[in-house]
Amino acid sequence: MAADPAQLESLEQRDTVPELPTATDIAGAYGQAAIHNLHEERRDRGRSGSAPSSPAMPSQNHPLTRQMSSSSRSSRVDIGFFDPEGVEQLRRTLSRQSETHGRGEGQSVHSGSTDETLSGSNDGPFDFEKTLRNLIKKLDESEIKRRELGVVFQDLRVVGLGASASFQETLGSALNPLNLVRNIQAAMHPATRDILSGFDGVVRPGEMLLVLGRPGSGCSTLLKVLANQRQEYHRVEGDVWYDSLDPDQIEKHYRGDVQYCPEDDVHFPTLTVDQTLRFAATTRTPATRLDISRDAHVDRIVEVLETVFGLRHVKDTLVGDASIRGVSGGEKKRVSISEALATRSLMTSWDNSTRGLDASTALEFVQALRIATDIARQSTIVAIYQAGEQLYQHFDKVCVIYEGKEVYFGPANQARQYFIDMGYEPANRQTTADFLVAVTDPNGRIVREGYENRVPRTATEFVEYYRKSEIYRANKEDMAAYHDQFVGKPERVTHYKQSVKAEHAKHTNKKSPYIVSIPMQARALMRRRVQIILGGIAAQVIQLASFIIQAIIIGTVFLRLSDTTQTFFSRGGVLFFSLLFAALSTMAEIPALFAQRPIVHRQSRAAMYHPFVEGLALTLVDIPITFVTQVVFGILIYFLVGLQQSASQFFIFFLISFINTITMKAWFRALAAAFKSPAPATAVAGLSTLLLVLYTGYTLPMPYMIGALKWITWINPLRYGFESLMVNEFHTVNAQCAALVPQGPGYEGISLANQVCTTVGSVPGSSTVDGDNYVLLSYNYTYSHLWRNFGVLCAFGVGFISILLVLTEINQSLAGESSIMLFKRGSKSAVIKAAEQETAADEEKGNSGSNSVAPTTNGDHGFDVKEMKEVAPEVHDTFSFHHLNYIVPVGKGETRQLLEDVSGYVPPGKLTALMGESGAGKTTLLNVLADRTNVGVVTGDRLMNGHPLPDDFQAHTGYCQQMDTHQPNATVREALLFSASLRQPKEVPLEEKKAYVEKVLKMCGLEAYADAVVGSLGVEHRKRTTIAVELVAKPSLIFLDEPTSGLDSQSAWAITSFLRDLADSGQAIVCTIHQPSAELFQVFDRLLLLKKGGQTVYFGDIGPRSTIMIDYFERNGARHCDDAENPAEYILEAIGAGATATTDVDWAQAWKKSPEAARLQEDIERIHSEGRSKPPVAARLQSEYPTSWMYQLGLLFRRDAQAHWRDPTYLIAKIALNAASGLLIGFTFFKAKTTIQGTQNHLFAIFMSMIISVPLSNQLQVPFIEMRKIYEVRERHSRMYSWTALVTSQILIELPWNILGSSLYFLCWYWTVGFPSSRAGFTYFILGFWFPLYYTTIGQAVAAMSPNAEIAALLFSFLFSFVLTFNGVLQPFSQLGWWRWMYRLSPYTYLIEALLGQALGRMPIQCSDVELVTIQPPSGQSCSAYMGPYISAAGGYITNPNATSDCRYCSFSTTDAFLQTSFNIFYSHHWRNIGIFAAFICFNIFCIYMFTYIFRIKKGSLFRRS
Repeated sequence: MAADPAQLESLEQRDTVPELPTATDIAGAYGQAAIHNLHEERRDRGRSGSAPSSPAMPSQNHPLTRQMSSSSRSSRVDIGFFDPEGVEQLRRTLSRQSETHGRGEGQSVHSGSTDETLSGSNDGPFDFEKTLRNLIKKLDESEIKRRELGVVFQDLRVVGLGASASFQETLGSALNPLNLVRNIQAAMHPATRDILSGFDGVVRPGEMLLVLGRPGSGCSTLLKVLANQRQEYHRVEGDVWYDSLDPDQIEKHYRGDVQYCPEDDVHFPTLTVDQTLRFAATTRTPATRLDISRDAHVDRIVEVLETVFGLRHVKDTLVGDASIRGVSGGEKKRVSISEALATRSLMTSWDNSTRGLDASTALEFVQALRIATDIARQSTIVAIYQAGEQLYQHFDKVCVIYEGKEVYFGPANQARQYFIDMGYEPANRQTTADFLVAVTDPNGRIVREGYENRVPRTATEFVEYYRKSEIYRANKEDMAAYHDQFVGKPERVTHYKQSVKAEHAKHTNKKSPYIVSIPMQARALMRRRVQIILGGIAAQVIQLASFIIQAIIIGTVFLRLSDTTQTFFSRGGVLFFSLLFAALSTMAEIPALFAQRPIVHRQSRAAMYHPFVEGLALTLVDIPITFVTQVVFGILIYFLVGLQQSASQFFIFFLISFINTITMKAWFRALAAAFKSPAPATAVAGLSTLLLVLYTGYTLPMPYMIGALKWITWINPLRYGFESLMVNEFHTVNAQCAALVPQGPGYEGISLANQVCTTVGSVPGSSTVDGDNYVLLSYNYTYSHLWRNFGVLCAFGVGFISILLVLTEINQSLAGESSIMLFKRGSKSAVIKAAEQETAADEEKGNSGSNSVAPTTNGDHGFDVKEMKEVAPEVHDTFSFHHLNYIVPVGKGETRQLLEDVSGYVPPGKLTALMGESGAGKTTLLNVLADRTNVGVVTGDRLMNGHPLPDDFQAHTGYCQQMDTHQPNATVREALLFSASLRQPKEVPLEEKKAYVEKVLKMCGLEAYADAVVGSLGVEHRKRTTIAVELVAKPSLIFLDEPTSGLDSQSAWAITSFLRDLADSGQAIVCTIHQPSAELFQVFDRLLLLKKGGQTVYFGDIGPRSTIMIDYFERNGARHCDDAENPAEYILEAIGAGATATTDVDWAQAWKKSPEAARLQEDIERIHSEGRSKPPVAARLQSEYPTSWMYQLGLLFRRDAQAHWRDPTYLIAKIALNAASGLLIGFTFFKAKTTIQGTQNHLFAIFMSMIISVPLSNQLQVPFIEMRKIYEVRERHSRMYSWTALVTSQILIELPWNILGSSLYFLCWYWTVGFPSSRAGFTYFILGFWFPLYYTTIGQAVAAMSPNAEIAALLFSFLFSFVLTFNGVLQPFSQLGWWRWMYRLSPYTYLIEALLGQALGRMPIQCSDVELVTIQPPSGQSCSAYMGPYISAAGGYITNPNATSDCRYCSFSTTDAFLQTSFNIFYSHHWRNIGIFAAFICFNIFCIYMFTYIFRIKKGSLFRRS
């Protein structure tokens, strides 16, 4: 909202406003403003649409142009509208500057008329606009060429792909081979349909065009095509000219001059308003300015914009989004306008930009556009759904679209009469815009008497009528005039080119649409990236903290490794982990990169910067941040573990891990840039991570990889980093042997010559092992590769960054959400048939038929009230509320009062409206009345017939929220039946519930859409579904929160008339409503009006034509209300609602003293005394819920099963992940042998299988949290079912799918790794059954305590890293030291022991040649005689027992011996381990219920958002 003047005064003293632009500079700021010759200056201040003259083309005053412009004068807006103080200050500054310029340039050619303005005679009011127009003349006198852009289009036709209705995909249909063939055919010969056809018109500079039509009629398409955004359409036909330029020229060279602004305001939420505008201005600052530096130019543009649009008081506030608090909705809209102006666009399309704004803010938005269009001589095209009358008056022209056809294009002030003459009449007090849209709705239009037989009905008839009209002829003449004057004029193109060329910075390509050079773009983007990070600094702090915690944990697990050969394996583990953790932390960035994609796309379309420069800036700014985190992480790990203590080795370790992290970050970012949506990107990232880890050479050393897959190591950057770290660390290691063989009793006196070290790389006769030798023989790594690998890593880094930049530049779009309505498979709905006919229509015929898909909904005339009365339950109860107060805590021990002494009642059969400005407490009051508050204190009485409310009051009422929250995969009929089954008492037979659902479907006009999937419905039908879901519960009282917001005027009318019919059938209804149109307002019987602070201003009847209500306000000091005015807007203005309205009357006090208030108290007393003579309202429920727990569980499970089946992407991702990982891990460790290394490979094959549980758990957390949200937002309050039933069904539905997935994994993995078939049964029992139970329950337990899926994923990864670190694989049990208690707490300890001990235990080991050690026995002794005593004590075997020299000794003869000594794994424990693992699963299940209760059900807890 605009600042309150008083507030600005206080700002004024603190505020030092920088010197403002000189006269000529402002003109530079609006460098494209039009040339106004003296003739225009002298003319009246009414705006004119006449073609501007230009140095290149003298104006040819075409008679028609004059006639059209004079007839379409739109109302003007004062430029000081939003911020009078600030503008006044600008005026004073400009006035001073004008004077100096006036005196300095008195000899100027045009000075004749301008001297009067500039002479500084300050007796009259200073006219800001006049000054600006004079500044523009100054610009003409300098050599700077300016330009402007209009658009003319003829026979415009837009063809889109695909039908408008289709069948919902299910797992069955996705896997059906017949469908696959069909899909391939469809891809080769796509079905097409006309979105728009036959459009003609012109928009000149300085004109505003309003585009009107019902949703789906093609308004957005027209706006996009006129703004030259053609990529998403199959093809665009017809002539479109921007001045003398065609669309291709605009696209290639002048893209920034034509912009499309989507309805959502997409900005970086952690930038402030000032930073957002400054950035836009910086990237579009022209090179030719009037003696002023770039920075000063940016300062001045931003200063002017913030002042004119009333944003000065929030300039240092974050823009914000749904999760970050920022500026209000109205302010955010004004930021969007200011940004478009700062980028100096010449022609802008605004798509439904007033959505979600109340009427006063929407009006301010259009007034802001009017100011911008006037001063900057822009061409502005706007589509708006609910346009008020005042708002409509600001437009010059209007275009009405009916089912993709143009049925009116002409002056805005003649449109109403045109349609009245055609034979339609507006409803009482209907605004012009609503009337124009209503005419295109068969159910919404009213035919005038006597015109019934000759009025056009279909879109085609409308077009025929329009083509014969005077308006069409005038439009054609206007187009011809524009065409003659501006199109096909080479001199205009040359002039335009020169103007653009002059704006380009020195080192830019003069043909490029970007006007600043790439280094300048990079500088601006890097500055912006730093601002984004500082705005959301908490995320960086959390990331750094997680690095520190991980480093400390890993450091203490491997604390101070001893200098013996026993720690060789552990050293490798530390180095591997330090590479891996840094690389993996980047995966979390993927969703954030997709979130910023629409912003980057929009800004690059506005020619602000190349997308690849944004990728570059991201990388460059990230380098110092990565450097700091790596320094902290590296130092902690390096010195805690005690790696080689020499400066050179530490810095090499740091350098390699730093470069490796940068490379991996670039890899994941490039992956994100390659996809159009986050889901596949995350899946590929997860799979690539698995590949990278498997082929690093730690879990499976290079010499043991199978030849067919060894090549993967050559393209794996982690492998080069790991080799460098290993050789760097082991180069100086000369470790003491931990175990010399033989030793112990009987070997006391033998010399070193007869002993050997069992570690790979040992030399006979030496008690130490050389590190270089160890890594060469174990891993095939050599020190000479260190710097070669560093070079390869750098090359990978540069390569990935280059790929990232190329992909960012090429692939900017996001996977679009298609607006196709989906139906349940096998549905015979008329909607589906119509859609099939539409696309089947022969291409050649140009789809001449109507392209309306939806059959006409029986909006208001579909049923009679009598029939409804029979269906609906009778209501005799009157709900009343008396002296309600509501106080909430706001932190720091303070409270705030949201409602103050509110009284009223809701009689059956009446429709009661709750109104007030934004923030007056409408929704709060509704929640208090419906008993849905969970914080704060409510005092006062809420009574039913004068008796206290029954315990199950919520079960008696229906509550429709503003957000339509439904299970998106259910059909409308299923959603209704689900609600009816759970909310009607269990005594009612199911058949009766089904029959009632069918009646309600008919009543709500949803019959044709009964099989449609709720998530794909349009706004109106989704709102009807929300109401229907409540109606099937047979409530005695219905509450609705803003049922019309976000709807177009026709849908809003349909919903309101539907509520009217419900009320007429005896239902009691209370409904909050945002500024309604006059005709909507008439539908209501009673009004409760609140002002800010929750105080009552009026409660009572509205009266016919609002007379009773208006009379009350006029009597108490409000101005007179005209007949044409909207009473709703009138009363809001009267009480001082909105940004710019004020009032002298204290309306709350006036109400308290009024006779109406006294009468209200009498009415309430009468209701109470009458009600108390009857018995109180009986409770409907005997228990807490209408149905039994098992019945609830059955229905919930069925709903969950349907939702899963209809989400094939989710299920296929789950199954594919399992199968792919199984094959990948299986073939990596293909047919592992029974050598020592082979046994270790088996261990890692099982260890890697555990890691698959991370992506699988993250996947299943998303549906868990989505379903819980539906319960919390809507179903919980209606007492439909118990939360325990919900949680139970959530657990049960995941298990069969996860067991199926894990079974597939087992089949792909077990035999490929080469485990013995005889032991497959037990392994499958654990891996195919118990393992999915575990990861399902742990994933859901973490989700149960997380507020959203992102936090759940982060928490899960963090917790999982503990489980992985302490299960005795990365750091064997014997080495764990202090952390052994965690080893016993980690569930995977038992899982791995059970799997591996059972699968490999009690088998012989055959050492490979590398693993055999050569021992020289003392002379004269055979190998068996010398080694016998040692083998009987320590185990192992000799391959050549009879030899007398070179004894080949293997340190293990059985797998048991190896697994017990190295990994503490025992074959005998496998059944015990299953028991312990099952106990962990039970604990997880307990946690799911406990966390759900603590964090979500119990009120006022930690994560709970009130």
